[in-house]
Amino acid sequence: MNPLLYGLITGVLFGFLLQRGGVLRYERQIGALRLMDMTILKFMLSSIIVAMVGIYFLKDMGLVKLNLKPTILGAQIIGGLIFGLGWGVLGYCPGTQMGALGEGRWDALWGIMGMLLGAAIFAEVFPLMKASVLTWGVYGKITLPQILGINHWVIIVPFVIVSIGLFLWFEKKGL
Repeated sequence: MNPLLYGLITGVLFGFLLQRGGVLRYERQIGALRLMDMTILKFMLSSIIVAMVGIYFLKDMGLVKLNLKPTILGAQIIGGLIFGLGWGVLGYCPGTQMGALGEGRWDALWGIMGMLLGAAIFAEVFPLMKASVLTWGVYGKITLPQILGINHWVIIVPFVIVSIGLFLWFEKKGL
C-alpha cells in the first residue's frame, strides 16, 4: 500500500477522533489554556500513550526503526513560543484549525493563513537561522532513556500509570 494512503487514512481517522472528542470546539481550547477543561489534555495524553506504547512495542519486535529528529533547544524553544502564542491568540492549534475549518468555522481560516505566512517567512529566514538559532543547544538524536541510560519501558510504564491517575483525578474533579 502507498505510504501516502496510510497518511490519508490516519489523517482522516485522527480528524474524526478530534471531532468526536469535542476538541475542535473553541470553548474547549480556551478552557484548556485556562486550566478549566482538561478534555484536550486527556485527548493528547491518550494519543501519546497509544503512540509511545505502540511504537516502542513495534520497535522491540523489530518491525519498525525509529527515525529521530535532532534535539535543538534554540529552535524548539522559539518554535514552542510561536506555537503557544498562536494557540493563545486564535484559540486553535494547527491540527484543530484544520478540523474546525472542516466543521465550517471560518475563524480558523485566519490561523491557517497565519501558518502559511509563517512557513513562507521561515523559508526566507532559514539561511540566517541555520547559522544562529539552529546552532543553539544541539544535542543530536537523543531520547530520555538514552540520556538516563535505562530501558525505555522504565519511562513508559510510570508515564502510563501517572497519566491514568491524572485521568481519574480530572474525572473526579469534573475537569
